[in-house]
Amino acid sequence: MKTMKFIALLLFSGSVLFQASSCKKGTDTDKEMLDMAKNTAGFVWYKFSDQLLPKSNFSGHNEAFLRTRYNTVAATMLDSTGKVKEGIIFPEGSFIVKELWNDASTLSTYAILWKQYSNEDADASGWVWGYIRPDGEVRESSKKKGEACIGCHSLSGNIDLTAMNVAFP
Repeated sequence: MKTMKFIALLLFSGSVLFQASSCKKGTDTDKEMLDMAKNTAGFVWYKFSDQLLPKSNFSGHNEAFLRTRYNTVAATMLDSTGKVKEGIIFPEGSFIVKELWNDASTLSTYAILWKQYSNEDADASGWVWGYIRPDGEVRESSKKKGEACIGCHSLSGNIDLTAMNVAFP
């Protein structure tokens, strides 16, 4: 009987450990977004500058610096100064990466918006939200539909839930 209890305890412990490690790794969507975020080729930087910006006063992020880039689809929504055009809705396939940096040499997290209306993880506006460390640790799963982010991204003056023009006019 003791052997059976021990085996049951081992199986239960293994199940708990597997579940905990699965959550940390995130979903296939999280992994796909991380892979896309790591590739900077073809992206356009906000205001056409890859310089790190100090976080804004109303930022919900702990990191001291950030910079934001847009894939070729999203970049069609930037004006001649590299800012998001007023009143637009980003088209399907838009991919925006906000890199969050602890200091000038330490990238902490990718905060990602990916416009995919048909994705099961998309919010009502069609955005899939990602919040992932470069090593793959998921800080906020895409399954949560940006619930930790939407408050700041809904600030007055946001453009399709993006806030760069508000934070860095």
